[in-house]
Amino acid sequence: MFQPVIPINGLGGWRFLQDTYDSQFKAFTQSTQLQRDTEYFRENIGAIETAEQLVADRRLLNVALGAFGLQDDINSKFFIRKMLEEGTTSSDALANRFTDPRYKEMSQAFGFGPSEYLKVDEPIFAEAIIDRFEKLEFEVAAGQQNEAMRFALYAERQMGVLAQKDMSNDAKWFTLMGEPPLRKIFEKALNLPAAFGQIDIDQQLGVFKDRAKKEFGSDDLELFSDPKIVQELITKYVVRDQISQFNAGYSSNAIALTLLQGG
Repeated sequence: MFQPVIPINGLGGWRFLQDTYDSQFKAFTQSTQLQRDTEYFRENIGAIETAEQLVADRRLLNVALGAFGLQDDINSKFFIRKMLEEGTTSSDALANRFTDPRYKEMSQAFGFGPSEYLKVDEPIFAEAIIDRFEKLEFEVAAGQQNEAMRFALYAERQMGVLAQKDMSNDAKWFTLMGEPPLRKIFEKALNLPAAFGQIDIDQQLGVFKDRAKKEFGSDDLELFSDPKIVQELITKYVVRDQISQFNAGYSSNAIALTLLQGG
């Protein structure tokens, strides 16, 4: 399996990954195991008629979950089956009860729920899921080399999507706060303390919005429809992540000296 190359940490590593992304991603998707997984999904997903059948096939389920960043749930078959079978049309459906929107997104994508139509046999379905799966698998692989790069790639892919959703600004913020990868990026980019998530959720919203105004000039998440603003967010994230890594092993004087020498 091809492993992404990230020769340095921090902003330099992120810029290298951006510059080489197309070639590295192409090499990654040509890896034998990944091609076997995606070809199996392409050939077999159209025959699936129930959520029970999907969770019973580990190879199909691996791709399905991986496409939504939920691969850690691969052994939670009962939970995944229930989430898919209940769908999203009812307000008390399992997928709707999670703050993490990825469960709802996956359930909607397959359409196993009541009053929904099954989408697995549509011509573009398999390719759409495979495309997502390959991108997220690359992010996971990049994260094995440098965890910050995984989150940066996720933000680059997802922030514009969230920014353009048809919902209120507060609803977007609550969605972001419930989506662990985006939450982690904003907490670090906005320089929030580790214990921040323990305070009242409405207080968290106020702090997020206040810090966003200071860092980006506005708390309106529609700002991130602009790729330049997304890159500004990622830059703040990777730089502050690198500083926190320095903090873990160096004194403040050593940090300053290292940064000066790097400059």
